[in-house]
Amino acid sequence: MTNPIFFVKSIGCGILCMALLTGCVSQENLKQGQEKAEEEQGNFENGIFLDEEFLYKDFRAEEFVEAETEAGILPEVWEEPMAEPEIIEADWSEYFDGFNGAAVIYDVSALRLHIYNRALAETRRSPCSTFKIISSLIALENGVIDLEDSTRKWSGEVFWNEKWNKDIDFSGAFRESCVWYFREIIDEIGPELMQEELNRLSYGNCDISDWEGRLNTNNNNRALTGFWLESSLGISPKEQTEVMERIFGEASVYSEAVREELKKVMLVEGRTESEISVYGKTGMGKLDGITVDAWFAGFAENAGRSVYFCVYLGRTDGKNATSAAAKEIAIRLLTD
Repeated sequence: MTNPIFFVKSIGCGILCMALLTGCVSQENLKQGQEKAEEEQGNFENGIFLDEEFLYKDFRAEEFVEAETEAGILPEVWEEPMAEPEIIEADWSEYFDGFNGAAVIYDVSALRLHIYNRALAETRRSPCSTFKIISSLIALENGVIDLEDSTRKWSGEVFWNEKWNKDIDFSGAFRESCVWYFREIIDEIGPELMQEELNRLSYGNCDISDWEGRLNTNNNNRALTGFWLESSLGISPKEQTEVMERIFGEASVYSEAVREELKKVMLVEGRTESEISVYGKTGMGKLDGITVDAWFAGFAENAGRSVYFCVYLGRTDGKNATSAAAKEIAIRLLTD
């Protein structure tokens, strides 16, 4: 067994040598570090127990920690890892009524993830129009959308959704899921900022490589395609709930004003019979005319308590999988 006094001496010498090699500390700091090492050696000799955690965190002078942090040797902060939520696999098949789907409800206060159909809940798919939550967040936070002047002019091109064939503002574009509006917004955000923000959110695979959306075989109209529409970007239902918590949870890095604006456009109206306030966004993608991805993702509030959720429907032969159906399932689950 290694002699503890020798172990402390070795650590102290190693620290001093590392500091000399990197040239990051002054002679005075070296002296202080040596004195600290000798002091800790004395503690051992006097029978004072020092555990490994203490040695690692507190044994050295602050200057040494700063120098080694800058050199990438030590982490910048000393924090215990956050506890992982408990995963509870639920049987919600009665809500899905034969749909091939998955659901996740993340109760942060209880640190529990309730999951239905775990394999599918952890499978990444195209986020489709649920990504409008993210593009809106980034655009509002970085001044790409000015709420005082958010109306954009319609090009005159006739789209399949007649509600898109007009000048439209941010609120209207979000609620009507106007693709051409958000295509313009995302282009103004640009790939560099978009990548930075997706990395910060740990948004699925963070893959925006198909910026133009050429992988989308449903449409070759650039105004209606992009990396988030049946293309390179993918995220799982479980990850959707986690991203919602990063945006709207207590540890959010985004401004309260921006989050409040998002809540306004995400609020599901017409549910006054329940005390639960539901906020979310639908999304739907097709392949060869058949729905392969249908989403409703967001969060719900009740008496100051928040839960984050996502309901996903995949291709289901013999049934019409739609984002409206996903939304209805989510609201029933949240209410019940």
